[in-house]
Amino acid sequence: MNDQARAHGPRRSHTPYRRPKKDPVRILAFEALRAVDERDAYANLVLPPLLRKAREEGDFDARDAALATELVYGTLRRQGTYDAIVAACVDRPLREVDPPVLDVLSLGAHQLLATRIPSHAAVSASVELARVVLGDGRAKFVNAVLRKIARDDLDTWVERVAPPYDKDAEEHLAVVHSHPRWIVSALWDALGGGRAGIEDLLEADNERPEVTLVARPGRSTADELLGSLEEDAGLPGRWSPHAVRLVEGGEPGAVEAVREGRAGVQDEGSQLVAMALANAPLEGSDTRWLDGCAGPGGKAAMLAGLAAQRGASLLASEKQPHRARLVERALAGNPGPYQVITADGTRPPWGPGVFDRVLMDVPCSGLGALRRRPESRWRRRPEDLEGFAPLQRALLREALKAVRVGGVVGYATCSPHLAETRVVVDDVLRGRGGNTPIEAEWVDARPLMPGVPALGDGPDVQLWPHLHGTDAMYLALLRRTA
Repeated sequence: MNDQARAHGPRRSHTPYRRPKKDPVRILAFEALRAVDERDAYANLVLPPLLRKAREEGDFDARDAALATELVYGTLRRQGTYDAIVAACVDRPLREVDPPVLDVLSLGAHQLLATRIPSHAAVSASVELARVVLGDGRAKFVNAVLRKIARDDLDTWVERVAPPYDKDAEEHLAVVHSHPRWIVSALWDALGGGRAGIEDLLEADNERPEVTLVARPGRSTADELLGSLEEDAGLPGRWSPHAVRLVEGGEPGAVEAVREGRAGVQDEGSQLVAMALANAPLEGSDTRWLDGCAGPGGKAAMLAGLAAQRGASLLASEKQPHRARLVERALAGNPGPYQVITADGTRPPWGPGVFDRVLMDVPCSGLGALRRRPESRWRRRPEDLEGFAPLQRALLREALKAVRVGGVVGYATCSPHLAETRVVVDDVLRGRGGNTPIEAEWVDARPLMPGVPALGDGPDVQLWPHLHGTDAMYLALLRRTA
């Protein structure tokens, strides 16, 4: 070693700085998750414009869009399970991990545990994402945690982090199937039965739902929709004669009838609710129908079409102006008479006893649509139901006042929670809460959904994702008797 080397010590080798690689798919998925967390946005509203922008700006093809969609929705659906696994791999409470870091870890966990992406590629891609969006320091933390997660598969991790079923059944199901414990408890109460049924329901909530189209009566038909699709791109609905199910990857906007407003996207459960009200037996006049909570317009469009076929008219009322505009758009071109107004259904501008049929699809927790809005399960709280309760009861009372004696009211909600379904109806009919009881009788809704199995003991109907392939829609039909 020469004198200069002795003076300065051994020469160190410096690793040159490497700029992190930008992965547009994972960056987009991260941006969507941040919007959901920071702005309380819904993925189904945030993701489409992000995908559209990515396609317009660069080389972002259909496969990229499919992967980004899977990463966002898969991460949101399994967030509870991934949180439990990440918590077992870090040396601090999960609440002390910065939310953006947790989003990257959850995206990585989803790729490692629930996709076919090789483990080394999932870790590498996630660490590169962390370097781009978080910086090198936190990327090292992400790398260490994901390498721990990569050592085992999902089943092994779940067995480790979930309590045994026989010691705490609800918490076991909450961790295994990624639902908050209170929602597991509420769904189990509504469903009844043993372990198999609730596990099937929770698992169905974690599956990607089909996209279902509705051919709006008098404006299109299911046969037209099927004929406009490429071969094997669509299937008839299971229960509704107006429904067409798109196979995976089908794009509603590519269907001419959808672009023209003669058809739309609507879950088959919602179609069944509207048809059941329209087909409920009625004596006397049948000329004036009301949709008292009409936004965003799917059920209103179906009711308007069915009403027109009988020479009846529909009044569609919606409290929120922007939702009322959506109703107007959905009804535009309806062949029969209709009117859209902006009004509060608890302080209605119409008089008592003027309608023959009334639909009141009330605001609710949305627990019946967790397949479509998986982030809702983490956003909702038990106390939210207390906020909905007075409104739901007030709307049902006004609906029963609005219908004539002998007319029929449909009380509907996209929630199976007993506090939002049968309890509301019982309270209104019995006058609980200091209100006057309303004279009405139950109408058995089950015969009005012909061919649909497992509808329970009636007279009301609760649809289920795992039994019917629909959202968990509830319907009670009531005939005014005095």
